[in-house]
Amino acid sequence: MTSGRRHPERPIVAVGAVIFDGGRVLLVQRAQEPLRGAWSLPGGAVEVADTLDAALAREVLEETGLSVEVGPVVDVLDRVQFDADGRVEYHYVIVDYLCRAFAGSAAHGSDALGVRWVSIDDLAELRVSAKAIDVIHKALECTRPKP
Repeated sequence: MTSGRRHPERPIVAVGAVIFDGGRVLLVQRAQEPLRGAWSLPGGAVEVADTLDAALAREVLEETGLSVEVGPVVDVLDRVQFDADGRVEYHYVIVDYLCRAFAGSAAHGSDALGVRWVSIDDLAELRVSAKAIDVIHKALECTRPKP
């Protein structure tokens, strides 16, 4: 884990990708805290000098082996986690984007324990967080044709 992410002095900017394949969405099983072992959207922290798009493309490639075209913003949210002493242990501001995979095949990299395409109906079975499920449904709305 990069120093400064646990008990940060200020929120850390992160990016996430919602990638669909038919009625399925791509999820990764987190290899690092917070949420180690949990299934979530691919993504990660923005590094100094990264644009949001470049950070997201890099993180998705590292975690999933897929090259993506970064599309529109779906949602911006906070993820704040407190430790047993009531101190902020992690605080991320996450910008989630709708993305389209255009090259590669889904296989987890060193930043993930697993990667899989999951039916939208099966998200609850994997205990995907309510926030992530909400973002996925918002992204689905972005893909529907406008009347």
